[in-house]
Amino acid sequence: MKVLLVEDNERVAKFIVKGLQEAGHTVDHADNGRDGIFLAASSAFDVIIMDRMLPDNVDGLAIIGTLRSAGVRTPILILSALSDVDERIKGLQSGGDDYLTKPFAFGELLARLDALARRTQSNPKATSLDVGDLHMDLLSRKVTRGQRNILLQPREFKLLEYLMRHAGQVVTRTMMIENVWEYHFDPQTNVIDVHISKLRQRIDSDFERPLLRTVRNAGYMLTAHDE
Repeated sequence: MKVLLVEDNERVAKFIVKGLQEAGHTVDHADNGRDGIFLAASSAFDVIIMDRMLPDNVDGLAIIGTLRSAGVRTPILILSALSDVDERIKGLQSGGDDYLTKPFAFGELLARLDALARRTQSNPKATSLDVGDLHMDLLSRKVTRGQRNILLQPREFKLLEYLMRHAGQVVTRTMMIENVWEYHFDPQTNVIDVHISKLRQRIDSDFERPLLRTVRNAGYMLTAHDE
């Protein structure tokens, strides 16, 4: 199981990371909401552990709302010292899948994570993606926009799939390099610009509303909504 832990308390984080690793799981740790959002949106996790209160008075529930709005559907377990029923309800209504109060027994945390991971695995994976009138069939690897068939090279298909899976959020160059090209360093080439240009011609040329947009000094966004 691959777990993302978003927890700013160093002692608690070390306790959880150590326990999960000893149980044979892989853990990525973020000690603030910004890094938590980046990791959750750029990598695939089986489950996320989200602390309720993060640095700079950031509410973990707001982070969950941001992730859900961005299309991240990874199960989220909320950790919180707030144990009132109303707080639990608020956490679940914000997009959390489970709620565990501090202090907690590690065995219970592990059991809850296992249950969330099993629940996700039992659900069939989506076989298609849609952004506006852009449709991608992941089984046949066919892409259409409206009534038009769009022919893509393998790398273009992978890039578009990644953008569609992160529709509505900014995708940075680093995210594309790591997840589409699987480089963990900057190759110092214009490969992204070339492929984005080709992809834009494929999916936006001759259509009234562009879907692929450049976000200045940040990256790119695929969205069917007017900004």
